[in-house]
Order: sequence, then C-alpha cells, then structure tokens
Amino acid sequence: MKNTAITKNIQSALTPNSVLQDLLEGNKRFMSGNTEGADNAALISQTTGGQFPKAVVLSCIDSRVPVETVLDQAIGDIFVARVAGNFENTDILGSLEYSCNVAGSKLILVLGHESCGAVKAACDGVELGNITAMLDNIMPAVRKSANEVDGEANSSNKEFVAKTVENNVRLTIDRIRQKSQILMEMEDNGEIAIVGGVYSLNTGKVEML
Repeated sequence: MKNTAITKNIQSALTPNSVLQDLLEGNKRFMSGNTEGADNAALISQTTGGQFPKAVVLSCIDSRVPVETVLDQAIGDIFVARVAGNFENTDILGSLEYSCNVAGSKLILVLGHESCGAVKAACDGVELGNITAMLDNIMPAVRKSANEVDGEANSSNKEFVAKTVENNVRLTIDRIRQKSQILMEMEDNGEIAIVGGVYSLNTGKVEML
C-alpha cells in the first residue's frame, strides 16, 4: 500500500523514461487486478502543503477511462488534464507548461482511447452547439485518416475510427511541440518526454504509439 507521497527530492531523481515505465507498470497492475492501494489519509496529509507529480496526462473526459485508476496512481502522483477528444488548446498548453516547467513533472502522456465518442462525432461531421467548435480540433486527424484507410470515412468504419484515434494523439503531440516553445525546449534538453498512447476499453491496456 502506498503511504508516502512524492517529495521534491524524489521527483528530481526521476527521469522521463523511469516515469513512463512506472505508469506502464501501474497499468499492468490495473489489468491484473493487483493494484497497490493507497493510504489516502496519509497522502492527503503529506500533500496539503505542496505537490510534486511525476507526470501530466492529457486524456479524454470519457467516464470509462479514469486515468489515475487505469494507471494505478495515487493522490499527488500525476496531473490530469481532460477534454473530450484529448486535444490541446491554449488552456491545456498552459496547464502542461505549468505541470512541467513550474511543478517539475517529467512526462507528458497524451492518452487517447478506443471507440472515442468525440472522435466518432468528428468522423461524422456532427454539428451541435459548442460541440461543433470543439470537434474542429479533431478534424485534422479525420482528414489524415481518410487518406490512409479504405472504406467509408465515418464512424461506421471501425478501422477508420481507430486510425483517427491514433492520428489524433500523434497530431496533438506534434502541435504541443509546435505551439509551446517552453515544452519543446524542455524535451530537447532531456528534461521531459512527450509521448502518446491509446487505452483499450476491451482489455484495459495502454498501448504506446
């Protein structure tokens, strides 16, 4: 059972690769049903005065992908930014910059997921209130996938949806690097890594891209 929160010294000793491996090991524990568990009272007490998370995860809002749960992480371990379709915007970029440049996180994980509703809606060109503008962020991935997958370019084509989920993660990572000089320089200097993965609703596994 985890009963010790991450301290500044512990965080400073971590590397981007060690953090990634830790998250993947947590996902393995989740899949096997052998999660660590946590002494939440102890962790709350230890983190009241500050936090030193090892990573920040940009994920979808999907209720079937509770990030801390599927990566077996506890209070104080990771930042999580969530938006339908796990894409970047100015507010998300600022949150990622805070997580890494100010709070010291070593890893950005962009986490898409199988059968993403936002991706399916973008594939179908859904227009509804503010959802329309939101889905515009996913359309570059839709257009890219249309040139890579045979068959109908809509949500009825499972291969098209899966490819769009992957392309959306990859393009989001590209745009994070393009739009944030801070994060690009930190990655170039080896201070952080920016990586992507896709979570399987069927198996509970995070597959890295």
